[in-house]
Amino acid sequence: MNWRLITAGDGDTARLSRGAELYKNGDDLKTIYVAGALAALGAGSAMGQSSVTLYGLTDVSVQYLTHVNRAGDSTVQMGGGGLSESRFGVNGTEDLGGGNAAIFRLENRFDLNNGQSDPALPFWNTAFVGLKSATLGTLTMGRQSNVLASIVDRTYASNSWVPFNFSFQPEITMLGGLWSSNMAKYTIKLADVVGQASYAFGNVPGHMSYGSQLAVGVAYMPAAPVTAGAGYMDSRDSTNGSHSKAWTAGASYTWQSTQFHAGYFENRLDPGFQSYLNGPFTAPVLAALKFTDFSSRRMFSLGAVHSFSSAMRLSFNYWRTLQTGKTARLDGTASQFELLADYNLSKRTDVYIEGNYGLYRGDLIGAQIQGVNGLGTAQKGTQLGLMAGIRHQF
Repeated sequence: MNWRLITAGDGDTARLSRGAELYKNGDDLKTIYVAGALAALGAGSAMGQSSVTLYGLTDVSVQYLTHVNRAGDSTVQMGGGGLSESRFGVNGTEDLGGGNAAIFRLENRFDLNNGQSDPALPFWNTAFVGLKSATLGTLTMGRQSNVLASIVDRTYASNSWVPFNFSFQPEITMLGGLWSSNMAKYTIKLADVVGQASYAFGNVPGHMSYGSQLAVGVAYMPAAPVTAGAGYMDSRDSTNGSHSKAWTAGASYTWQSTQFHAGYFENRLDPGFQSYLNGPFTAPVLAALKFTDFSSRRMFSLGAVHSFSSAMRLSFNYWRTLQTGKTARLDGTASQFELLADYNLSKRTDVYIEGNYGLYRGDLIGAQIQGVNGLGTAQKGTQLGLMAGIRHQF
């Protein structure tokens, strides 16, 4: 049995910066073989080949942000990340023969400015094991990306070359975050169509549905020029079984060197919904997002990214959010704009500058809908953010 150590890119998202697309759907770029012979240890039969993939991403930025408190103060700081949250991880696979394989992934996310693991996430934020078949699809179990995030990430995400993460990507809030624990997820690919279904176990004694999550999604991904996707997810409150329902649909279109994308996202809550402990949204986090203030929240997204060369990209994104509160006092709207320029110094290192501006009204003032990370929330009706940073993938 030969063991190999593989240097590769970001796990489930399969999209890093141009020129640094280290692997997609398990295809690796650089392989270093470490020979090992089980026969020398007395193994009497041939075994399937195994591999371990080490990957990671480091990202740091300097950020300027206005209206970070009710006094209207601004701040300049070194961020824990920038376009991406820093991470390191391990992928593993063992060939079982007949087109079948056992797979696993472990991934930690951390703040590069202080070297600490993200306090809002488990140390192994992604942790799953599963079986993969060339004909029957893939079944994975553990803590992993939810179906909505996976479908949008493949088709019509903002800044499509950047892995989904905790930076300025407001659609992440509408997708119920990125991960769920205790999840079994099935993925199958038929020609250009990818289908996914998942179920997260609530683990509540006497109430099997409490804290559970059911989701389905489909993505259409031909070589060019159109990709499209849609998904539905129903998360149940961990204490009373109330529903939080989310759905999305959208598409992207590539014309020469420019890609356009558009998406629709909607969340609807039962009056009693307060927490979903399988996901990133504990009761305190939901309060910060003002997530339980609304009965429905809708978001429309539009954007374009243009490649000036193999090294230089410029993108523009716009999000419009409409909130119907549980009372009229909790209604709100938001308009958010972003401009991002990214330049690759090499296949693995890029530098970037980013600017964003938001207009917030009603209950969405102070709601953390810029993305569920450490970005400061707008405590006034407007907020300007500027950022410059550097990333390296390994």
